[in-house]
Amino acid sequence: MSDYLNSGTPGSDELLFLPLGGAGEIGMNLNLYGHAGKWLMVDFGITFGDDTTPGVDVITPDPTFIAERKDQLAGLILTHAHEDHLGAVPYLWPRVECPIYATAFTASVLRRKLYETSFGDRVEINVIPLSGRFSVGPFELELITLTHSIPEPNAVVLRTAVGSVMHTGDWKIDPDPVVGLTTDEQRLIEVGEEGVLAMVCDSTNVFVPGTSGSEGDLRENLEVLVAKCKRRAVVACFASNVARLETIARVGEATDRSVALVGRSLWRIYESAKENGYLTDIPPFITEKDVGYLPSDRVLMICTGSQGEPRAALPRIARGEHRDVALETGDTVIFSSRVIPGNELAIGRLHNLLISKGIEVITASDAVIHVSGHPARDELIQMYNWIRPQIAVPVHGEARHMIAHAELARDCQVPQPIVTQNGSMVRLVPGRAEIIDEVFSDRLAKDGNRLVPMESQAIKARRRMTHHGTAVATVVLDEHGDLIRDPVVSVNGVYDEDDEGEVECEVVGAVIVAIEDMRAKQRQDDEFVSEMSRRAVRLCIRARCGKNPHTEIHLIRV
Repeated sequence: MSDYLNSGTPGSDELLFLPLGGAGEIGMNLNLYGHAGKWLMVDFGITFGDDTTPGVDVITPDPTFIAERKDQLAGLILTHAHEDHLGAVPYLWPRVECPIYATAFTASVLRRKLYETSFGDRVEINVIPLSGRFSVGPFELELITLTHSIPEPNAVVLRTAVGSVMHTGDWKIDPDPVVGLTTDEQRLIEVGEEGVLAMVCDSTNVFVPGTSGSEGDLRENLEVLVAKCKRRAVVACFASNVARLETIARVGEATDRSVALVGRSLWRIYESAKENGYLTDIPPFITEKDVGYLPSDRVLMICTGSQGEPRAALPRIARGEHRDVALETGDTVIFSSRVIPGNELAIGRLHNLLISKGIEVITASDAVIHVSGHPARDELIQMYNWIRPQIAVPVHGEARHMIAHAELARDCQVPQPIVTQNGSMVRLVPGRAEIIDEVFSDRLAKDGNRLVPMESQAIKARRRMTHHGTAVATVVLDEHGDLIRDPVVSVNGVYDEDDEGEVECEVVGAVIVAIEDMRAKQRQDDEFVSEMSRRAVRLCIRARCGKNPHTEIHLIRV
């Protein structure tokens, strides 16, 4: 029997893995390892809202499980500086209050985020050198340099008395990453020779054959495309892709264009990069305020918003809402990014908006202008050949990705592939790897300035209002329960303006009938009157319009 199951605390003879985010989805990573009475967290990220979460921009994992055990939490390791790996820290660190360990660039990005919080000065950030070795609680840790789409991505080797785990984080094998070091293949081979119990590994591109391509191969193609642009050229990319910033800066230099950064997150990343010795030998970027003073054929802009995020720079420019930058007929927008699953509709809307204004749109389907930061199948096979784990635990993928990844691991002679999901407690040792428990796992939505459960009443109501509209009725009764006047009804988002009067009259009539059909004693019960009035409103609108609006009754007694 597991010590964890007996006492709620990981035993000294067992090693546990628990994902609370990032298993069954791409993004929002939160991974826990349990051993010898302690937990170690690897990454603490966010994802972003979409059309199904009206009013919600940021979504985080719910850390309740580990927050309730924060006295057992030895620390948080950040593998790299992407939002889906560290973005939850500024929102949720007070719930866990643990020391953080990261390389210099990642620490720099995190500090800039924490400057905007009230607790940033309380957060202990320990800077670990590249390839560094250190101890956190009962875990002996080693960082191994990989390549990705951001500087200083790391695999983490967790060594314990009962076995070692390699947690890859996000990675690829890129012989020319442009910025930063190449993958430390020799150290990966050595770790594999030492013996690895389990590998927890990125599944994003498991369906992509071959390799993911090299960042160094993009410059020539981008240069050709920009050189053909007769007016303003815009490149939309992920703000965190520092290598892409370097590439585009060189493209601007080659095509005699000044390069502007448009979007706050781009400037934050740029400053963090310079602070750590990256992007120091390129021409300086200009600001968005400078763009309007230059000839249109001498401007190259780098913009955030490649995924159609409504508040990012490019969507605001496309809508004509940006204070300093505008695009016109004849301009060109190059999307140097991939489509993240779930963002297809938002990106499609952005493309259509740009095209409708006479702006040329170029995507990765038109030219080789983007490479993924995640391993394709041949790279996954290579990693398994290097590490040779006994257990494979796919993460960072939807269910279909992780199942396919487990099958690939089996083909690579891994004895025990296991597919998990958020909230599944995996015992790696002792015995065969298996899921031994299911713990609470949920999502939190940043709703205004607060975090609420995704299924909170506020979010549910807003979702209903988005799809079905709203109906509000004010009912005024005397002390006996008789109507003093006809109810006042307001219905929004349900019908066209031409039908307004007719529908609202029908709703008023339905409420009157519902109240008059009540017995005298029932009309004395405010809760009963409100509920029956609400039902009358909803039934009437459903019969008339086929909608189920969010309905409220304001009951007044005089």
